[in-house]
Amino acid sequence: MALKKASLACTVCGSRNYSIKLSGTPKPTRLEVNKFCKHCSKYTIHKETR
Repeated sequence: MALKKASLACTVCGSRNYSIKLSGTPKPTRLEVNKFCKHCSKYTIHKETR
């Protein structure tokens, strides 16, 4: 299957700062990564959005 695009959104301010490519197989849980948010100016948890 082809790779699908997804965004990582900040859980604090909701801005979508990062885009990633995921495999086409569906997963029961969404990806959560600790990344830097330029709007909050700190490291926050970013969750996968589709």
